[in-house]
Amino acid sequence: MGLEINAVYLSYVVHVLAVAGAVMVLVWNIHFRGGLAWESSNKNLIFNVHPVLMLIGLVIMGGEAAIVSYKALPFKKAEKKLIHLILHAIALILGIIGIYMAFKNHNESGLANLYSLHSWIGIGVIVLYGVQWIYGFLVFFYPGGTGDLRKESLPWHVLFGMFVYILAVANSALGFLEKLTFLESSGIDKYGSEAFLVNFTAIIAVLYGTFVLLTALSRAPAEDHHSYSAI
Repeated sequence: MGLEINAVYLSYVVHVLAVAGAVMVLVWNIHFRGGLAWESSNKNLIFNVHPVLMLIGLVIMGGEAAIVSYKALPFKKAEKKLIHLILHAIALILGIIGIYMAFKNHNESGLANLYSLHSWIGIGVIVLYGVQWIYGFLVFFYPGGTGDLRKESLPWHVLFGMFVYILAVANSALGFLEKLTFLESSGIDKYGSEAFLVNFTAIIAVLYGTFVLLTALSRAPAEDHHSYSAI
C-alpha cells in the first residue's frame, strides 16, 4: 500500500517536528528538572538522561532512519541502505543507554525496577529493535542473504519495523504520562508551565511518529527505481 503524496514534502514536516520535540524534551529536563548527569548526588539528574535519549534516540533517530534513507534522499540504493543502517544503529545505541540510565537511577535511589507497563514495553521495544537491526544487517547488508531470502524477508522486515516503531512512539507517550503523574503527585502544578510542556512534548512525539509513518507509506523520489521502503 502506498500514498500518492510526495514523500519529500512530508519529510519536511517530520524534520520540523523532530527539532521541536528535541528542543522541548531538553528544555524540560535542563530548565525544569535541573539538568543532566551521568554521576550525581542528585539522582534525578541521572534519570533526566532517560527521556532525552529515548525520545531523541528511538523515536526521532529511528524515524529519521525510516524516511531519510529511503524516502527523502536521491541517492543510490547502496548509499541509502548504509544511511538507514547507521541511523538505526545510533537510535539503538541511544535507546540502550537511555534504558541503562533509568536502571542506574533506580538502583542508586533504592527504587524497584520493571514494575510498570511502561518499563515492560520499553524492554520489549529495545529487544525487538535490536533483533530487527541484527536481522536486517545480516540479510540485507553483510554477509547478505540470497535474492530469494531478501525478497521474502523484505515485506516482513518492513511490517515488523513499523510495529516496533509504533510501540516505541506509544511507549514514549506512556512514559511522559507516567513521569508527569509522579511529578503531580509530588506537588507540581497540574496546570503549570511544566505540566503543559510535558503534555505538549508527548503530543509532538505522537505527531512525529504519525508523519514518519505517512512519509514511509508515501511516494519515494523517482531517481532510484530499485530502492525500497523500510523502517
